[in-house]
Amino acid sequence: MTLIVSALVTLMAPGISRAQGNGAASVGNMNLNLKKAIEIALAENPTIRVADKDIQLKEIADKEAWQALLPSVSASLSLSHSIQVAAIKTAMGEFKMGADGSTTATGGLTMTLPIYAPAVYQNMKMTKEDILLAQEKARSSRLDLINQVTKAYYAALLSKDSRDVIQRSYNVAKQNYEVVDKKFQVGKVSEYDKITAEVQMRSMGSSVTSAETGLTLALLRLKVLMGIKTDIDINITDSLKAYEKDLTLAKAEVNESELSNNTSVRQLDMSQNMLERSTKLLRTNFLPTVAMQLQGSYTSYSNDNWNVFKYKYSPASSLALSVTIPIFQASNWTKLKSNKIQIDQLADTRTNTMRQLSMAAQSYRKNMLTTITKLESDREAVRQADKAVTISAKRYDVGRGTILELNQSETALTQAELTYHQSIYDYLTNKADLDYTLGRE
Repeated sequence: MTLIVSALVTLMAPGISRAQGNGAASVGNMNLNLKKAIEIALAENPTIRVADKDIQLKEIADKEAWQALLPSVSASLSLSHSIQVAAIKTAMGEFKMGADGSTTATGGLTMTLPIYAPAVYQNMKMTKEDILLAQEKARSSRLDLINQVTKAYYAALLSKDSRDVIQRSYNVAKQNYEVVDKKFQVGKVSEYDKITAEVQMRSMGSSVTSAETGLTLALLRLKVLMGIKTDIDINITDSLKAYEKDLTLAKAEVNESELSNNTSVRQLDMSQNMLERSTKLLRTNFLPTVAMQLQGSYTSYSNDNWNVFKYKYSPASSLALSVTIPIFQASNWTKLKSNKIQIDQLADTRTNTMRQLSMAAQSYRKNMLTTITKLESDREAVRQADKAVTISAKRYDVGRGTILELNQSETALTQAELTYHQSIYDYLTNKADLDYTLGRE
């Protein structure tokens, strides 16, 4: 029994070192069930908020993509002073291209508008795919958190029920000791019976302490996953036995359609869509682009002072339509080949992931089937052990049984009840893992 309790404490220990002091507003007491625990975790756990902010970043990137189709406007101002200007020398003489020691002022406004930009169109579609992938990653974070909170809640139930079983066994051992001690005082039983009863009582007292520690650790881990402060007292009125009616048989085989909703598979499919979109984006490097540019300026030449406000300016404007046609760039072909290899890698990764998920899902379902099969035996073992305790107590009262028989029957009952609760816990945790593997909300 001590080994069982120690193992239970060890089960609760992982993840406690990650405990943080942040979380929901401070509350003195909280009645908790599984639904409420999941709701609080989804609202307070920082992991979910990080995933939601990542979606917001992708939505901003989507706006940046289509904004590339909007016109861009730029202004320029320049002031240049010619110390000595160049001259054109011909057979007819030498002609100066301006005046030495003069100043030229220019101010212009340029507007550029893309007419046909295939790369921008593909990039806009890719950002849509990226948003969907970010949303799926956020969904993955929620499913993972729900899975962890659910199993932590069941672990807390197992700790609580085990503590109650051991506490009941301790109370019985204490009552037996008090009865045996009174009989010893009047000389009806031997000192051996008294010592044996006392040893049983003290042993169960130690087990109660270990069970309390296991329950404390289980509740602490649940608080950390929920994102609430660790000084909040939570009260779980639930029990594992209440879930016994939910234990149902499930077929062991898993088909591919059931795994299609798994978040890892969905992310791989979305990543493949993005790679295929990336292929189309790379192919736009072979397509022409068309842009229109409208330019206007005011210029003043050959000024002999620096007072730009008294210069005489002359306007100029132009409208240009430019077509850029790529002829040859070797890296474009290399990028396409690299992109195709990545698509093939992703396909192989998806195949391997599907195999592993199928194996995991079948394992969870077979474990559930095994648990249901042995649960009836565990339930009957509890009934028989309880009956054995009643019989051994009556035998001892009438002097036909020994204290050793009484202790052994009580220990057997405690063991049977712990095994019974463990079976329900095993089914529920396997079901939680199966739901996560199949991507159930």
